[in-house]
Amino acid sequence: VALILFSSLTETIGPTFQSHLVDLQPILLKCLQDESSTRVRVAALKAVGAFIEFINDGADVVKLFRDFIPSILNVSRQCLANGEEDVASIAFEIFDELIESPAPLLGDSVRSIVQFSLDVCSSQALDLNIRHQAIQIISWLAKFKSSFLKKHKLVVPILQVMCPLLTETASGDGGDEESDLAADRAAAEVIDTMAINIPRHVFGPVLEFASLSFRNVNPKYREASVTALGVVSEGCYELMKDKLEDVLFIVLGALKDQEQMVRGAASFALGQFAEHLQPEILSHYKSVLPCILDALEDPSDEVKEKSYYALAAFCEDMGEDIFPYIDPLMGRLVTCLQGSPRNLQETCMSAIGSVAAAAEQAFIPYAEKVLEMMKSFMVLTNDEDLRARARATELVGIVAMAVGRTRMEPILPPFIEAALSGFALDFSELREYTHGFFSNIAEILDDGFTQYLPHVVPLVFSSCNLDDGSAVDIDDSDSVDNGFGGVSSDDDDTNDEPRVRNISVRTGVLDEKAAATQAIGLFAFHTKNAFAPYLEESLKILVRHSGYFHEDVRLQAIIALKHILTAIRAIPDNMENSAHGIAAGAAAALVRRIATAASSAAAGAGEDVSEKQKEVLDSVLNIYIKTMTEDDDKEVVAQACMSVADIVKDSGYAAIEPYMPRLVEATLTLLHEESSCQQLESDYDAEDGDVDHDEVLMDAVSDLLPAFAKVMGSNFNALFVKLFDPLMRFAKAARPPQDRTMVVACLAEVAQEMGAPISAYIDRIMPLVLKELGSSDATNRRNAAFCAGEICKNGSTAALKYYGDVLRALYPLFGESEPDDAVKDNAAGAVARMIMVQPQSIPLNQVLPVFLKALPLKEDHEESMTVYSCISNLLLSSNPQILPLVPDVVHIFAQVVVSPVECDEVKSKIGMAVSHLVSVYGQQMQPILGALPPAHANALAAFASKR
Repeated sequence: VALILFSSLTETIGPTFQSHLVDLQPILLKCLQDESSTRVRVAALKAVGAFIEFINDGADVVKLFRDFIPSILNVSRQCLANGEEDVASIAFEIFDELIESPAPLLGDSVRSIVQFSLDVCSSQALDLNIRHQAIQIISWLAKFKSSFLKKHKLVVPILQVMCPLLTETASGDGGDEESDLAADRAAAEVIDTMAINIPRHVFGPVLEFASLSFRNVNPKYREASVTALGVVSEGCYELMKDKLEDVLFIVLGALKDQEQMVRGAASFALGQFAEHLQPEILSHYKSVLPCILDALEDPSDEVKEKSYYALAAFCEDMGEDIFPYIDPLMGRLVTCLQGSPRNLQETCMSAIGSVAAAAEQAFIPYAEKVLEMMKSFMVLTNDEDLRARARATELVGIVAMAVGRTRMEPILPPFIEAALSGFALDFSELREYTHGFFSNIAEILDDGFTQYLPHVVPLVFSSCNLDDGSAVDIDDSDSVDNGFGGVSSDDDDTNDEPRVRNISVRTGVLDEKAAATQAIGLFAFHTKNAFAPYLEESLKILVRHSGYFHEDVRLQAIIALKHILTAIRAIPDNMENSAHGIAAGAAAALVRRIATAASSAAAGAGEDVSEKQKEVLDSVLNIYIKTMTEDDDKEVVAQACMSVADIVKDSGYAAIEPYMPRLVEATLTLLHEESSCQQLESDYDAEDGDVDHDEVLMDAVSDLLPAFAKVMGSNFNALFVKLFDPLMRFAKAARPPQDRTMVVACLAEVAQEMGAPISAYIDRIMPLVLKELGSSDATNRRNAAFCAGEICKNGSTAALKYYGDVLRALYPLFGESEPDDAVKDNAAGAVARMIMVQPQSIPLNQVLPVFLKALPLKEDHEESMTVYSCISNLLLSSNPQILPLVPDVVHIFAQVVVSPVECDEVKSKIGMAVSHLVSVYGQQMQPILGALPPAHANALAAFASKR
């Protein structure tokens, strides 16, 4: 009773007890060890659990609390041995609290907690619920304390238990609840979480398990081998790309296994690879696509369904490579649509959508038949058919994107009508896909979509304003079963609700809101000033959704806000048209202001709209700045950074100047890795050399600096002084190669935009660039070459002392040993910049023959103007070192002017140089020009004559 009273009192006077922990601890410890009474042990466990949230991070207090853990583990083991699983369940709730406590309560006890959890989850004699709780503890550790798992060398022991658990499938007769608790599903979640958070420590053991298991006589182990590879492909994508041959050997072999379960898992894995291993996976299409095509003929509908999923994921980004396969693919897919069960028809429609997205105009011969078939799906009204109707609606939008406005606009009305009628059926997934359909239609019709706005915008608003009724994992310390409770996320008054611990569920309404939020942005972007009547309400929704509980909706709101800004900037154009007709029935304050402006004097009108633009810009940038430092999702923060970079470049410095101090502070917070989304772990800091490149977030953050430099020019230096050192932290030798090349690329673009002030940083930058020129990674060499050129170009005399080192480091990039054309192109660009700014400092007689041998450029044509201008300028100035090489130069120029990928500006520059050569050295030029193929000579003559 005393312990129960203590637990209850902690709810109201918990902090008061903290000063008495020294006295309370031995009492609680003794009660935990009371073998005479289960009730006392249970009450002691609850009392300890109730006290956790009031523990601060004082060293003495933390040590006292850590001393509880061995006793908690002992009690739990005894209770499990006696069949008292409900008591052990309380222990797992305490461990859950320990993991999430802001105080560092785990310490070295994480080893024993993990071992206990692994013992429980691998014991098939125990109930599914307690085993699932044990797996959840491992999952939380992987998500929130992954560095602890590395520090205590627990990754391999965990994977040695989790991978075999993939073989333990649910019996299938326990319903959805048992399926949700199944060991294989929970283990897959743990492996996935670990792969995302600590990929370099996970991939090796998983690949080893797969390599050993894929030949196992037990088909469940063969299934687990490919399932494990599919599960880790998202988190371990960089590592898996390097081992793609080995991985595909296992998975493509499994696709031909005699057991259905293995073939199904292989299809799933291929779909995951297609989704996460882009673009490298596409280079294997000749071996992968035929295997998927064969799997579409599998006798098992389950394997077929997963194969359609794999096909859909694989084809979407194939581009022209899909052309030879379109006919056989569409033959099978259309046949499937005509006579398969609904679930197969649904995945088949997804696959057709991917083929259409990849094929684009090449899909036109198949579009009419597919669209005709979709008509019958888009009028289905039975509940069991609505998912197929949703897929059909989505597919029509994708086909429309592929074939374009000219072919689709005349035949759209019946599809629009069918799509609109679907909103009467009260099926969230159908509404979600229909919002996506209208987003695609807006994209192909552009301003032609204006006529549909009065019909579709109210539907989008309705979806955005739905109540979620979403399930979230909540903290309920009185509950033994770690269950879920219902919470409406649209209710702002959450003071009396339990603490939301972790959003862990997706609902149809959530996906619908995300699609509707995306639609708002795309409608605004494509209809511009015609969207004016809806801007006020749209802004309210997007501001609200930018702080929504789920990151998918926040992400779409962050994207859409930028589109709203684009739309409102278009309002001064055709303002009179915007104010009449379209505004009817939408008497928002914004429209009234715009209408007033349209009928008043031009100056007054512009002023009114301009003020509204400033208001919207202010709202949008304030949200973005807040998101950058306070949002806890990296993808959302990255999108805010990208949007800021775009807005800065589009708006110009005058509009952005008031926000620059806060933008720089937010950027500094991100570079110091101190924003909310970078603070998942507080107990243990990762050491240098044990860090993975944060591609999602940091690449977007590093794009901010060049954007600032672009609008500020040399004035950016005053801010760059603060940003330089935090940026250079990512260039340390211990950081991953992707971090270093991110820094190098950023510095190159800053130098390009800021100009001369970069000279002050050259002695810090050049050693990094020279080292990166010798990197084993092609991307690193490419960016380093570009950076070397920009630093030399803009660094003035401060860069001269490095010219010899730069030329020596660039030289290998021109040779046969350099396999990457883009690297060679950027090396050529670097040499061209150096020649143009300091020709007297370059040994042209040695450099030019090597330089010209690498031309014409083969991949990175952004370097074309720099490279060919350099050569043209040498010719126009009759530089004596270039003249003996004129035959080579003319041969290069001739290839450039017939190239379809080079722009006319470059070709005109070449034409001027050739015209100059002919006028000065006419007689000597004749045999050189005469040696060219006729088509090349004619093209060169045509551009030379345009001078």
